[in-house]
Amino acid sequence: MFSRKFLTFILSFSLLTGLAVFQSCEQSNIFSDKDDVELGEEIDKEIKANPREFPMLEGHQDIKDYVTEMGRTILNSPKIKKKNIYPYKFQIINDTIVNAFCTPGGYIYVYTGLMKFCDNEATLAGILGHEIAHAEMRHVTQRLTAYYGVSVLLAFILGGNPSLLAEIAANLFVGLAFLKNSREDETEADYYSIQYLRSTKWYPGGITFFFDKIREEQRKKGTTPGDLDRILSTHPLPEDRIKFANKQLAKIKPKPDPTKGLFIDEYQRIKQKLP
Repeated sequence: MFSRKFLTFILSFSLLTGLAVFQSCEQSNIFSDKDDVELGEEIDKEIKANPREFPMLEGHQDIKDYVTEMGRTILNSPKIKKKNIYPYKFQIINDTIVNAFCTPGGYIYVYTGLMKFCDNEATLAGILGHEIAHAEMRHVTQRLTAYYGVSVLLAFILGGNPSLLAEIAANLFVGLAFLKNSREDETEADYYSIQYLRSTKWYPGGITFFFDKIREEQRKKGTTPGDLDRILSTHPLPEDRIKFANKQLAKIKPKPDPTKGLFIDEYQRIKQKLP
């Protein structure tokens, strides 16, 4: 007869071994979709409680509705699988920073600085599609799973740490560590941005206009302008990422026309209203 202590040891060892194997698998994620939504809600509270770092756009309901409607249109893509699982909220931060980011559960934040940097609707649509892809592919909680390791997996499985989601949310923005996407994450998000926009009125390669403008700014100034530091720290832009996006566009038949589906005039009217 095995003793109770020995059985406990065997079971614990087996669980730890199994979890270690699970964690070593590519794209392992201990979080459920429900966890993603709860974590996104907690992070949203942290953002709203820190107006100095994240000054949310006040008033300007027409601008908020414009971005939300654009996001909702992209969500109609048949390629998006979690539109009825995640709440998907599109919010605007009133700051000169050129950036956008997505937290778990489909909470997407766009800076007014980024909206001013874009020249047409297709570009912003491509960026929104990119951020939606980060939510759909669950990139943040994949990184959290890899970062916290077996201890956090045990806490979730055994239910011994009910405050864990709030704890993670409170520490998520320290150095924006968990918002720093890998090259692989960025490439995957670019791919799905193109796929999502194929069923919309916008040119599906809108994200490439953003790449081109960043490169142009770097060429003109001989270095990366300071207002682009944040987005390049969280969204790296190596040359192979640009080549990959263009390669995906080249595969689309019939080939999309990059001069159509831009909606430049409509976008300029919105830009003029930005504070």
